Amino acid sequence: MATRQSVEDFLAKSSEVYDSASEQYETYLKQEHFNDPEYIEAQVKLEDLVNELNKLTLSANDQQKELLYRTRLQLQSLQNQMILKKSYQK
Repeated sequence: MATRQSVEDFLAKSSEVYDSASEQYETYLKQEHFNDPEYIEAQVKLEDLVNELNKLTLSANDQQKELLYRTRLQLQSLQNQMILKKSYQK
């Protein structure tokens, strides 16, 4: 079972990564730079975080799973925005 501390630590980490990726996305929208290394790095970090979340969910209790599910939706929504906006610009 996932410990409460491990879930809390993960949620804090995911909040930091989400905020950083959101900032990169907003910068990208303003500047429309293609292949910007920071933008790509933010996408990679989001993907890594979603993969880590999926592993953590396997050992979580029901309450933790619900919280992690909502976090995954938020992360994947930002991922989708970043991917789709970039592909429309090309």
